[in-house]
Parts: sequence; C-alpha cells; structure tokens
Amino acid sequence: MQALVGVTLLGFASYSLTLASLPVYAVSGGAAASTAGLVTAVFLVVTIAVQSLIPGLTARFGVGPVFVVGLVAMGLPAPLYVLDDGVLWISILSAVRGAGFAILTVLGATLSAQVAPPGRRGESIGLYGLAIAIPNLVAVPAGVALVLDDSIGWVAWLSALPLLGLPLVPRLVRSVGPQAAPGHAGASRAAVLAALAPSAVLFAVTLAGGGVVTFLPIERPDGVLATAALLVFGATGAVTRWGAGRLADGVGTRVLLPLALLVSSAGLLVTGIGLAVGDWWVLAGAAVFGAGFGAVQNLSLLCAFTRAGESGTTAASAMWNASFDAGTATGALALGVVAAGIGLDWTYVVVAAGLAAMLPVAVAGSRPVRGRVSPEGARPPRAGT
Repeated sequence: MQALVGVTLLGFASYSLTLASLPVYAVSGGAAASTAGLVTAVFLVVTIAVQSLIPGLTARFGVGPVFVVGLVAMGLPAPLYVLDDGVLWISILSAVRGAGFAILTVLGATLSAQVAPPGRRGESIGLYGLAIAIPNLVAVPAGVALVLDDSIGWVAWLSALPLLGLPLVPRLVRSVGPQAAPGHAGASRAAVLAALAPSAVLFAVTLAGGGVVTFLPIERPDGVLATAALLVFGATGAVTRWGAGRLADGVGTRVLLPLALLVSSAGLLVTGIGLAVGDWWVLAGAAVFGAGFGAVQNLSLLCAFTRAGESGTTAASAMWNASFDAGTATGALALGVVAAGIGLDWTYVVVAAGLAAMLPVAVAGSRPVRGRVSPEGARPPRAGT
C-alpha cells in the first residue's frame, strides 16, 4: 500500500498544481475567461479517451511497464509550460499529460481495492483517496497563488514530480502480485452497467467541482479569497474522503452516498450565494461543498466496485474514472459559458439544484446488484444500514 500511496501522491500533486492554475495562466496570456477552461477540458478529454484502453494495455504489457509510461507522460512535459502561455501550447502539453493521468487513475483505483485486507475495502480506498486529497488540499491553492504571483516556473517544474515515482513501481507491482486475466467482453459490459449509477452521481459532483476550481479564481483574481476557498475545499475533502471509507465498512453506503450528495448541493448553494453577499459565505460554502465532494468520491467508487464484483473491478474503475474526468472537464468548460450569461453566483445555484435532483440516482447506485458474488475472503461493505 505504501508504494501505491507514494506514486499517487506524486502523480496527483502534478495534477492538482495545474488543475486550477493553468486556466489562470491562459487568461494572463490573453485568453478570454469563458474559454480558459479549454486547457483543463483538453487534458481530461484525452484522459477519458485513454482510460478505456488501460485494461487491454495492462493485459498485454503488464502493470509495471504501463505505470512507468503513465508517470513519464505526466511528468516529462510539465516544465515546458514556461515556454508559452498561449491556449494552444498549454493544451498540447496537457493532452500528453492527460494520457499519463489516465493510466495513473485507472490503475491506482483498481490496485487500491486489490491490496485491501478482507472486510476493509472501504478503508483501503479511503487511504488511496487521502493520497489524492492531500495534494488537492495543498497543490490546488498553491498552484493558483504561484501563477497569480507570476511564478509559473515553479508550477511547471513541480509538476514534473511524477518522475520521482519511477523507483516505486517495482515495489508496487510486487505488492499486488500477478494480475488476473481480464474478463470476457460481456462481463466487462455488465460491470460498466453495474457501475453506471454511482458513476453518474460522481459525474454530477465533479462537474460542480470543476466549475469551482476553474472559475472561482478567475471570478476573484485578487488571489486571497480564491486561494483560501480552495484550501478549505481541499481540507474538508481530504478528511471526508478518508473518513467516509472507514465509516462505510461499518454502516454501509445506502444512507451515506445520498447524504454526501445533499451535502455537496448545500455547500455549492452557499458558495453561490456567498459570491453575492460576502466572502465568509464563500468560505463556508467551499468547506461544506468540499466535505460532500470528498465523501462522494470515496463512496461512489466503493459502490461501483461492490456492484461490479471482483471480476469487474478494472472495468468499473475505468468507468468511474471516466465519469470523474468527464464531469471535471464539463464543469471547466460548460460552466464558463453559462456563467458568461447569468453570472457565476447564479451558475452555482443552478448546479446545486441539479445535484439535489440526482438524489434518486444516488439511492439506486448505493444498492448492490442482485446475485453479485463478493470477492473470495472479503466482505464488501453493506449496502444498507
């Protein structure tokens, strides 16, 4: 587990440093605020396209070589951001890094379930989630602050951190042992369908999250409020992403996933209102939204794995990760267009209402698939209380 946590920390530090800062960098280079999210969208569209290829690549070449390629693709191009602040150049580099990120996300989520002791899958996924949330806590606001301080060089070089994870790959491969052969096409389709409902909930929440991390710094470019809001957003998300997994091992997911969705909706609503009435409301809303955001990530992945079964873990991981990245990309691109018409405050209010409307999907996605066989020797988290 330590090797997985290590490569995850390094990979997601690179991702988080550039997630909110590159759109700001593009705006400083002359891009319109409504199109600045394009650089994030390109990164994530490539990620989504490559994620579906990961099961076949690992079956052919093995986990270790594929993981190495992913770390190199994420880290090696990053220092080149300093060469140009144009949207085209940033997008080209982000496309290459997006392919590497696809490998890191699919394999990381899959392996987090495979290394779990019996009956502790939620806790294992929670630790993996914490390794993702810590960089989000520190690196997202740090990246924005550095770009606003005209220090893009620091962002570019620090985003090469995945290269430091290369020595950990052999240890990671040894920790999980030989990989099972991929299931037949019908089994993979069944796993994807089983993971669809929790992944849809994740898509909705990450769409909102993409809109927050991309456009809040642009809406408040003085740097103080945006940096503080992203910091508390990351802090509460880190706590709940870890804690939700441990809690789910004991009490199940049937109540927790819908509750986390409603918390996300409430937090985004307060954030939107806060943009109109006061900075403290923005900070409070970001804290609450972060709590729901972190919990939904953990619980939706846990539900996807439980519903898909052991043989469908990799397919469910690809589906979940594609939903995560598609949601973030959609939020980073589409919400900018909406905000240009009605303002960012009302955009957040509308999206908050959309999250609340997803409650029936969350309820359905938290229930197990009938007849699903649990992994041998492991007790999956109960779907009910």
